[in-house]
Amino acid sequence: MRIAFLGTGRMGTELALHLLADHELTVWNRTASRTERLAEAGAGVAATPVEAVEGAEVVVSSLFGPDAVRETITGPSLILEGVPWVDTTTVSPADAEEFAAAVPTYVGVPVIGTLGPARAGKLGVYVGSPDGALRDQVLALVAPWADSDRLRGVDSAAKAATGKLLANLALAVSAQGLREALALGEATGTPAEDVLDMLGSTGLAFIAGMKGPFVRGERGTESGDFTADAIAKDARLMIDTVAAGTGSSTGSNCSDSSGSADGSDNADGSSRTSRPGSDLPAVKAALASLDAEIEAGHGDNDFSTILLPGARATGE
Repeated sequence: MRIAFLGTGRMGTELALHLLADHELTVWNRTASRTERLAEAGAGVAATPVEAVEGAEVVVSSLFGPDAVRETITGPSLILEGVPWVDTTTVSPADAEEFAAAVPTYVGVPVIGTLGPARAGKLGVYVGSPDGALRDQVLALVAPWADSDRLRGVDSAAKAATGKLLANLALAVSAQGLREALALGEATGTPAEDVLDMLGSTGLAFIAGMKGPFVRGERGTESGDFTADAIAKDARLMIDTVAAGTGSSTGSNCSDSSGSADGSDNADGSSRTSRPGSDLPAVKAALASLDAEIEAGHGDNDFSTILLPGARATGE
């Protein structure tokens, strides 16, 4: 099958390599040097998105966020009629609905996991579309990316986007929990290694295991798996999604991360209430930690930069 693959960053490259084993790929990336690994593996390289999609039977995109999708794909009406568009970009449910309305063959296919599982073909993958036949086609196409037990078809792209945001919410909040656990350990004279060991029997065991090598200094954050910029962008999508759903005026650009979204009025004047937690205080705390590191020039580092002893405190 002839596939156009748009966006060959860290994750996009791993996904494209799996497809290259069985398909003819033409790849494009805004920074052309990031296509070199795929070119060496046998992919064709296009100078523009328009060139990449010419003659493609499927278009796959793995872009930084919804604004990049609009700029690259929906704005210029890049997808030809009838061509399936497989979008792995992390977007909000509202973004997914917008893209599906613009392109009827849009399939939301966010992936859950980092570079290690991506290389091993063990990611979690949602495939979201109301078109059952199209959904099945894409499930088969992306199966090489996924752990078979974590490959899941759902009936809308918005639902797939929600699944991805839930996964990254858990990741961001647990990383903030580990940051604070390490601070508690230091305050009590408990070495970081002992803190990581003690957390092995707690709800933070997963993040402690995943990010332990960074905390111990066994890995540097410069060559990490999931950048601070990327997860901060996703945290803003979460905050804005909940703000839109509850009618709150407090979105991701609000400087007060402790405020409460306590509801507003519906169009008919009736009261709209918000579920407790809808101010997302834990997500906002994680975002403040991430933003501090981004401001320190570490946005392209693995997000475990927030866990290091030299990480910048929030509010500095």
